[in-house]
Amino acid sequence: MPAKRATLATIAAAAGVSVATVSKVLNGRSDVAPATRSLVLSALRQHDYVPPPPRRAEATGTVELQFDADLNAYSSEIIQGAVRAGGELGVSVVISIRKGCERTSKWARELVATGRRALVAVTSELTADQLAALAEAGLPLVVIDPLNLPRTRVTSVGSTNFAGGLAATQHLLSLGHRRIAYLGGPATAACNQARLHGYRAAMEAEGAVVRQEYIQHRRFRYGDGVAAGECFLTLPEPPTAVFAGCDETAFGVMEAARARGLRVPEDLSVVGFDDTQIARMASPPLTTVRQPLREMGGVALRRALRLAAGERIDSHHIELATELVVRGSTAPVADR
Repeated sequence: MPAKRATLATIAAAAGVSVATVSKVLNGRSDVAPATRSLVLSALRQHDYVPPPPRRAEATGTVELQFDADLNAYSSEIIQGAVRAGGELGVSVVISIRKGCERTSKWARELVATGRRALVAVTSELTADQLAALAEAGLPLVVIDPLNLPRTRVTSVGSTNFAGGLAATQHLLSLGHRRIAYLGGPATAACNQARLHGYRAAMEAEGAVVRQEYIQHRRFRYGDGVAAGECFLTLPEPPTAVFAGCDETAFGVMEAARARGLRVPEDLSVVGFDDTQIARMASPPLTTVRQPLREMGGVALRRALRLAAGERIDSHHIELATELVVRGSTAPVADR
């Protein structure tokens, strides 16, 4: 006999919340506390919740999920979340890569002409002209982890980056590290700024010195992690730990350490950010800040569809909770 499909009431009972709260989480509403949202998401996964079939009016059109750089492990997690949500709603998701300079007014019109109902842009830097082109074309936009903060109000989805940066740095401080470096992404990226502020807040609260030479801003790419790691490790007084703004750059730092004959974590502790699948496969497995990337992809797609349906969005920015995951790439500071 087939298992009975979980309902909203099932999920609400498992999470100890109301059915209305579960509905808010599924629809990407912002008026849910991070801890409550985490409980609901856990219950949804545990019960393998599948929403009822979409109404006929919802099951048409496509949503463009657009990246501005080559896909990586971070992208894969976002894609899986968005595609799953699209499947639940009967909406196709088209994946594309489009550099910033290619986003012209013609680009916006082409998206509409090819049947796109909405656009979800990931880690993108959007200009005022590009936003105006989308608005003129009548194409709703949701941005995941925007690289800039345009003056125009843009609907966006992210995570609690400040809390994540704070937790990562506090973890290293608890292990006795005081010479802690921060390797972030582009300096203007909103997510990078929040993680940096979290790092600074933890350091200052502990009375640890934030050295200017211990802070670098690069791209969220492996090669940048290697280059930054080389810079850190050739300093007269190199750091004993590095907090990297993404898993990919954390792996680059680990490679830079290996190339210099240093061991992770015995000689250098490394913390990443994202908790992509490869974080668990690394040697040693990576201590990292988990952001719910799949949920972020799903929430962004649902919000984009709500905008396309003409619904009012009560909050233009939503943040999902982060969580520190301690694995084998961090250890107490060695005596030096």
